[in-house]
Amino acid sequence: MAKQAEPETDPQTAALAFAGLTIEGMLRGRYDDQDGRDIFAKVHGFKLPEQARAVRLYPFFQPLDRNDGPVAKIYGREVIMLGSNNYLGLTRHPRVVQAAQDALSEHGTSLTGSRLLNGTTHLHEKLENRIAEFLGTEAAVVFTTGYQTNLGVISSLVDSRSVAIVDKADHASIYDACRLAEGEMLRFRHNDAQHLDTILRRLDKKKTCLVVIDGVFSMGGDIADLPAIVEVCQRHQVRLLIDDAHAIGAIGTGGRGTASHFGMDGKVDLTVGTFSKSFASVGGFVAGSRSVLEWIKHFGRSMVFSASLPPASAAAALASLEVLIEEPELVEAVQRHGETLRSGLNEMGFDTGESQTSIIPVTIGDELATVTFWRDLIECGVYTNPVIFPAVAIGKALLRTSCMATHKDEQIEFVLEQFQTLGRKHGLLP
Repeated sequence: MAKQAEPETDPQTAALAFAGLTIEGMLRGRYDDQDGRDIFAKVHGFKLPEQARAVRLYPFFQPLDRNDGPVAKIYGREVIMLGSNNYLGLTRHPRVVQAAQDALSEHGTSLTGSRLLNGTTHLHEKLENRIAEFLGTEAAVVFTTGYQTNLGVISSLVDSRSVAIVDKADHASIYDACRLAEGEMLRFRHNDAQHLDTILRRLDKKKTCLVVIDGVFSMGGDIADLPAIVEVCQRHQVRLLIDDAHAIGAIGTGGRGTASHFGMDGKVDLTVGTFSKSFASVGGFVAGSRSVLEWIKHFGRSMVFSASLPPASAAAALASLEVLIEEPELVEAVQRHGETLRSGLNEMGFDTGESQTSIIPVTIGDELATVTFWRDLIECGVYTNPVIFPAVAIGKALLRTSCMATHKDEQIEFVLEQFQTLGRKHGLLP
């Protein structure tokens, strides 16, 4: 694939325009009042992508030539992949690939129906049973995506007499699930069990309640204060759901997630997970008591009204789980690489926030500085994910990095060298 075209306008002028659009243009197109009844009228002022592409500063929807796990190729250039959720590096594992190929040959490309009707196979049930066994729960239910899992689980439980109380830093799928639900949504300060306690004390005693948290937070890489949150939930006799999408395979004994990390197995009512991270596939699941999951299976709209997970994806997830069970050293490897990268960046003077895992944010602050740093890193052979407003607050832009078990030590060292060299070049380091 050819490289992106060189800018046709003066780079400095275009860059300044891009910086202004980053802060103001994204809102102007979405929220300004529009004259007339044309719903498309608001799109005409949205010039950010066009402006950014003109100076090679558009960081999204980047087409990869190839992605082999720890190494990828983009625009003909090989890069160290530091922007993936492929924590165990299993997307190219021979056993996982073969399982998907076998399922494809046996079942075809799709079941073309929902789990409720014609979209359930013995493979789906085998995967559910293995997940439940792995996490020590009565049962598990597989959804087509992790996003749909939160939508179906939360909206089916939080009715008009209920309230969902969520951590302010929870994933967008949790917020969207609460919008789909008929009940009320309240938020507590990030990882602040005391604030959660305050909200619960003020809550109408007639309201049923579901507290929803991430286990590992996808942007900050920090871990939920599960011991304190569980204590609060138990004291107020409310149920707790933990989204362990970024925790399973990455923390806990053998990669069993946040509850295992704290030695609190069995203390969480529902655990949501995904196959699109450590399990090298796509899809999601919820694990918990059998009676609760029976309810979710029949009243979760994203379960009932969506086509089921393709068998090839289910097979890949199952094979990945088996590899994880047989090779728990993969969890130690991803943690070791994360510690090496985080420590190295901290020693240089970069701000990595409260990260405790292989997800390591590097806060730059200014949106333009962040995107130009991202571009130069790619040109030097390192792929990261820029995160700018509105995903984070204005002036809090960052590069999200994440390690894999299959990264090599020398690849992490190369990444650190590039961060140091470019950090000095951009005036981010002394």
